[in-house]
Amino acid sequence: MTARTPSLDLVEFVETKILPQYAHFDRAHNMEHVVRVIRRSLELVRTTGTDINMVYTIAAYHDLGMSGPRAVHHITGSRILAADARLKRWFTPQQITIMSQAVEDHRASASRSPRSIYGKIIAEADRDISSDVVVRRCVQYGLDNHPEFDREQQWQRFSKHMAEKYSVKGYIRLWIPNSPNELGLAELRQLIADTAKLRQTFDSVYDEETKKTYK
Repeated sequence: MTARTPSLDLVEFVETKILPQYAHFDRAHNMEHVVRVIRRSLELVRTTGTDINMVYTIAAYHDLGMSGPRAVHHITGSRILAADARLKRWFTPQQITIMSQAVEDHRASASRSPRSIYGKIIAEADRDISSDVVVRRCVQYGLDNHPEFDREQQWQRFSKHMAEKYSVKGYIRLWIPNSPNELGLAELRQLIADTAKLRQTFDSVYDEETKKTYK
């Protein structure tokens, strides 16, 4: 019978040794983000019949590479997982290889599909595609990584990224059919197509996030 929850000792290890590292990353890749990705990943275990301990661990490690340059964080994170000898307590070398590959394959701009169902799960879970979440994370990223930009410069960066990644012609790909992300992406694309509404949404979130930053 497939386990319905991750092993308690694995959860204790992750919560004490791994998740606290996210406190040092930007607001788009913080503790709130990784907890959300873990939850969404575990939800996909039920429909994919995968190993829940592997799925949980991949989700927990997936953005640890943000400790280095963002452009290669998926590669850095893959290496961090592969090199963590503590995981041998729970996993075989073959499982660790699959998990390491999944972390590397989670990046939205990857040109190829993930190499395993585990890579597809983390890629799907990391794409928490609801307009509210995507817009806020994009604004947060801009504020954290380009604090020198004024509102208009943030808007230009934001709108360009949204079009390049999430529009009908964007590079994002979904890997698990009939996932909640399909509906979310359709709604987000409608928002992107309405420039006036997108700007209004951006301004609202921008005002909220700058109040948090400078209060």
